[in-house]
Amino acid sequence: MGAGALAICQSKAAVRLKEDMKKIVAVPLNEQRSSTYKKLFGVSLQDLQQQGLTENGIPAIVENIVEYLTKHGLTQEGLFRVNGNVKVVEQLRWKFESGVPVELGKDGDVCSAASLLKLFLRELPERVITSALQPRFIQLFQDDRNDAQDSSLRALIKELPDVHYCLLKYLCQFLTEVAKHHVQNRMNIHNLATVFGPNCFQ
Repeated sequence: MGAGALAICQSKAAVRLKEDMKKIVAVPLNEQRSSTYKKLFGVSLQDLQQQGLTENGIPAIVENIVEYLTKHGLTQEGLFRVNGNVKVVEQLRWKFESGVPVELGKDGDVCSAASLLKLFLRELPERVITSALQPRFIQLFQDDRNDAQDSSLRALIKELPDVHYCLLKYLCQFLTEVAKHHVQNRMNIHNLATVFGPNCFQ
């Protein structure tokens, strides 16, 4: 067999192998998507609520992650600053969206769960702090801090849509707990604001 014929055979074999691999990978994913797949990332909070994927205004996936991090991550140094493994984060995302039971301690780790939470918030089409209210929030924080500013902030927060308000309140309660352990996790309020600001504002 000549060199040219050998190259053609190898090329055909490579193409066949690539096509077989595509079938192996694609079939289970397509089967999964047709039955139980539900998009959770990049979906508005209102849509998640309408699909029954929230409880008391909190997306089930957020509650799941926060409960895990509250039990296992509060003392983790660099919580939310140290990124999780990209592949693990993607696998967790796929499992949550495919309806596969997820055990964050077994399928992932603290850093991956923290990264998944940030990813969820970052991909919301309308961030936790809605675009309509963002300029007023920014203006409020540019003004000198006083009692009037605090009451203005409370009033502004109440203007958020219900699901956004519920999620913001839930996140603030959780992050307050994280900040209480700042000696171990090195995440004080300033550090948490630096991390979560870009994920909650557009």
